[in-house]
Amino acid sequence: MLNAMRILLCIALAAAMMSSARAQEDDAILLVAHPAFRDVDYRQTVLLAAPAPNGGHVGVILNRPTKRSLASLFPEHEPSKKVLDPVYYGGPFSRGALVALVRTAAAPGNGSVMLMKNIYMAFRVNTIDQIIEATPNEARYFVGYVGWRPGELRNEIDRGIWSVLGADVDVIFRKDMDNLWEELLQQTKRIRADSSKPFHAAAFTFDFSNAIRPAR
Repeated sequence: MLNAMRILLCIALAAAMMSSARAQEDDAILLVAHPAFRDVDYRQTVLLAAPAPNGGHVGVILNRPTKRSLASLFPEHEPSKKVLDPVYYGGPFSRGALVALVRTAAAPGNGSVMLMKNIYMAFRVNTIDQIIEATPNEARYFVGYVGWRPGELRNEIDRGIWSVLGADVDVIFRKDMDNLWEELLQQTKRIRADSSKPFHAAAFTFDFSNAIRPAR
């Protein structure tokens, strides 16, 4: 009887691990940078990442607000003055481009990618203009973004660069980002402590400096 219970427990644990792995590849997730990851772009960051149409992943850094308003970047664009939040630094890819993370039940326009239910990332200028004009404060605006080739994010997670949490709308659009990384890092530590899976320090002995490919 004891052996049968052990077998059932092993099956249940295996199923949970497989489900978690699938979730990390198929669903929007929050990525919490490991403390040893010292890259200037990603040090102490929290990212939102989701599958992209090309089979890779796309996302933005959530906790890097700049001191610039959207109106200061586009002083001739009157609707930009309605945006209350600062512009955020989204990542090293296309640093000169503006992208928008928008809360909406349907795609806001062409050139947008659904990251999770009711959350889209918009890349095209015309679509972003429409968002600013129609619902300026139902979106967050970023300069640059982050992209991964197919399998690249899975590899980074396996190597220990990121801890993974489920994506949460309240976290994504949180106003005060000052202590977000510290709070979520503690949350991942509690989850790790609550699980019986041993933690192997050797997983973090590689050189983090070239872990993520440079911006295009």
